[in-house]
Amino acid sequence: MTPTTALLAASTAPSPLWYATRAGGTVALVLLTATVALGIAVGGRHAPRTVARFEVTNLHRNLAFLTLVFLALHIVTAVMDSFVHLGWWITLVPFTSGYRTLWLGLGTVAFDLLLAVTLTSATAGLRLRIGQRRWKAIHWLAYGSWPIAVFHAAGTGTDTKDTLQLALYALCLGVVVLAVWWRLFRAGPGHALVRVAAGAATLAVPLALVTFLHVGPLAPGWSHRAEGPAPAAASPLPETTTPGTTTPGTTTPGTTTPGTATAALATPPTPTKEATR
Repeated sequence: MTPTTALLAASTAPSPLWYATRAGGTVALVLLTATVALGIAVGGRHAPRTVARFEVTNLHRNLAFLTLVFLALHIVTAVMDSFVHLGWWITLVPFTSGYRTLWLGLGTVAFDLLLAVTLTSATAGLRLRIGQRRWKAIHWLAYGSWPIAVFHAAGTGTDTKDTLQLALYALCLGVVVLAVWWRLFRAGPGHALVRVAAGAATLAVPLALVTFLHVGPLAPGWSHRAEGPAPAAASPLPETTTPGTTTPGTTTPGTTTPGTATAALATPPTPTKEATR
């Protein structure tokens, strides 16, 4: 490999920030899956037999904290990467990016939901001020952020077609589905309709993701379709001329273009019928 070829390859290769963004996002998704699955499996009034309840709570909090750490790494490196100029406002305001607007917007929505849960759970005083019922309602937003984050990763990730990445998505889906089914099984025989509806809703997420992958990231041309519709081209402005000027190929009344007068003098007049008589 010549020095010129090596320099060209280095200039077109992804930057270290790109690798940090993908790694941070992948680890954050795994940690978010573990946090959601643990919260679902041991939530409610169930008391684990082998470990103390406070140990499970501390583990849940630590997983949530690590999720935010790697999520911050994912966001900061994505904004700092010069390949796509994103801007800091997209971290809080969804669907404002010109690059893959929908799929980056889903990531912003998931982050906003997790941020709301984090802020309301930061101190016990704030939790008591907003009330236990409202806090639980906000806390449920974390469960809603998980499927949004999965679709964000699948739609935005440039390595979605990789076998290992697809296996990781399948593993995350399987863990959450099993956690929900375990929670429904542990709930007992009551509320059968609610349990069936919850189980069906849980299966809807994997089915929707498989369908989306088939028609989206795994289909040809996804990198162009993910960008969204291209902006309409601006219509050309009509050409205008100032008084006393002409555009090429036009003449004003009483003037001739160069070469026209010479050609007229060089061409003999055609005799008419009156002249031949």
